[in-house]
Amino acid sequence: MTPEAHARRIIDRQLADAGWLVQDLKTAHLGAATGIAVREFITDAGPADYVLFVDRRPVGVIEAKREEAGETLTATEPQTERYAGARLKWTTNHHPLPFLFEATGQVTRFTDNRDPAPRSREVFHFFRPAQLAAWAAEPRSLRRRLADGLPALAEAGLRGCQVSAVTGLEASLAANRPRALVHMATGAGKTVTAITAIDRLLKFGGARRVLFLVDTRNLGRQAHQEFMAYTPPDDGRTFTELYNVQRLAGPALDPHAQVVISTIQRLYAVLSGQPLDDAADDLSSFEVPAPAQADHGRLVRYNPGVPVETFDVVVIDECHRSIYNLWKQVLDYFDAFLVGLTATPDNRTDGFFNQNIVAEYSYEDSVADAVNVGDDVWEIQTEVTEHGAALQAREWIDHRDRATRARRWAQLDDDTAYTGRELDRSVVNKSQIRLVIQAMKTAVETQIFPARKETPKTLIFAKTDSHADDIVQAVREVYDQGNAFCRKVTYGERDAEGVLQAFRNDYHPRIAVTVDMIATCTDVKPLAPIPGLQREFLCSDLLSNVAQNWLKARSKTTAGQTNLTLETCRSLPVPSPPVAEQACIAELVAEALAAADAMQAAIDKSLAQAAAQRQNILRAAFAGQLVPQDPADEPADLLLARLRGGRAVAGAGGRRRTTGP
Repeated sequence: MTPEAHARRIIDRQLADAGWLVQDLKTAHLGAATGIAVREFITDAGPADYVLFVDRRPVGVIEAKREEAGETLTATEPQTERYAGARLKWTTNHHPLPFLFEATGQVTRFTDNRDPAPRSREVFHFFRPAQLAAWAAEPRSLRRRLADGLPALAEAGLRGCQVSAVTGLEASLAANRPRALVHMATGAGKTVTAITAIDRLLKFGGARRVLFLVDTRNLGRQAHQEFMAYTPPDDGRTFTELYNVQRLAGPALDPHAQVVISTIQRLYAVLSGQPLDDAADDLSSFEVPAPAQADHGRLVRYNPGVPVETFDVVVIDECHRSIYNLWKQVLDYFDAFLVGLTATPDNRTDGFFNQNIVAEYSYEDSVADAVNVGDDVWEIQTEVTEHGAALQAREWIDHRDRATRARRWAQLDDDTAYTGRELDRSVVNKSQIRLVIQAMKTAVETQIFPARKETPKTLIFAKTDSHADDIVQAVREVYDQGNAFCRKVTYGERDAEGVLQAFRNDYHPRIAVTVDMIATCTDVKPLAPIPGLQREFLCSDLLSNVAQNWLKARSKTTAGQTNLTLETCRSLPVPSPPVAEQACIAELVAEALAAADAMQAAIDKSLAQAAAQRQNILRAAFAGQLVPQDPADEPADLLLARLRGGRAVAGAGGRRRTTGP
């Protein structure tokens, strides 16, 4: 078999996988299927290797080359253009064909002649007939719509850095730049920026579907909440009221979803045909071991259920962790614009996105704009961490298994010295852990946040799971608090999701200890009291009729469920009288509520007593105990018996029914 024939055999199979029926010219039957690929079709410029027909109409042409021609495939483009612009024999089509392909069986390039300044690009696989039909029916291609420009951005409610990022990204898309990187500091609103851009692409750009790739399931859940809370400035409805949003939890995509949120691990499993351990969704793609390069069974391959044209745009959150190793195959698979979001880019990240940084908003910029607060570094050094320590020979010490934490006592044979680097890995010094926690507590309470009464939300990173357990115990002891005060939140925890949610939204836990990246990039709202506003007064105000009626008037009901957006809650007016007056109001409200509770308890007790007394009264009445009785009167029980007997006699002596003779 010649190299050309071998390449065409592979191309035939690829076309068949995408839903095309491949036919020879002599036996061609254009009505045999929706999509027909005819080999060696005659044109005025000579026989084209393949001409693509959809519903009997020619839409595209493929120029096939042997594998070795892959490095010079772009040189074949003029030949493909000649066939696309030539007259096709036995057809009435006299217009240039819009869709052009060059293929070797290993590399496929595609040009959409409807684009402004048509530019070829490499694609993972051929498109389905239905997709080419849909594109051919559109008056303008996606790239032409983007080049023509979108309406002016409504800047209300957006920070300046977000406006700059959205406009910069749209300019990049208009220029047909396939990859773009948005560099924004943590806390500056990357997700809201991405949602704003996605809303405009769907609404004004004509994008069909967008993929929002995340690093972990927790980040996917958090992104979904942001989508649900987002309200476009030009519409009173939330994003999820306007568009269908799917959080991918299995192998099937919702065909009606316009936004799909997925971890890159799950999508990789879908495209590679391998089952995904549910726990892998909780691990960062940076931490999940990528399969070995030699494991060809785990390579991404064409999936007809998720074709390459499924998404128009792929947004990659925390992209500095998701573009390496075999995970990158997911990004190479889809024929889509790639938009990366990161707060910590490096040279590799910049290189992957072709140095096309459309927005750059550093941490220093965010601090200068009061979007973020500055940070202080507090270094806690102990004698053991600096110089290590030694254990004496013949000393009895506790040996503990790192995984099971099972303990056994054993005597050391020799003197054993250890360094600070070995701490909490091969050696555990609980006194050192306790000393560090005590130093942290003292610094927070006396120097960092001296005015706070509550411990601020604190995240401690441990070296190992076992080290995290030791820290949790030390924190509870040093702070003299119970289990709820400090919790471990790692992938190994059974209720890691619940602990993380509580850390984000509830008063407890105040301190969380983690080992891995489960808690990174997680928004934790400050739950400490607002300076100048007492918690008791704020609770009283939020429970008042004024605040409740204000919130009810602005709530929205969707499918029978009432909800409030975050922006609505933020705009709730809260009075702020002097602190002394707040304390007085809170005390009066507490007294009134206590009096109301006492009154309600008294009413409940009286009602219970009244119900019991009613039974007592009826019992006394029938016993003749309510009023003095005349001895000559007939007792009540005899009277009742006589009445019952009379009723029975009257029933038996009633008129009989008679019938005629």
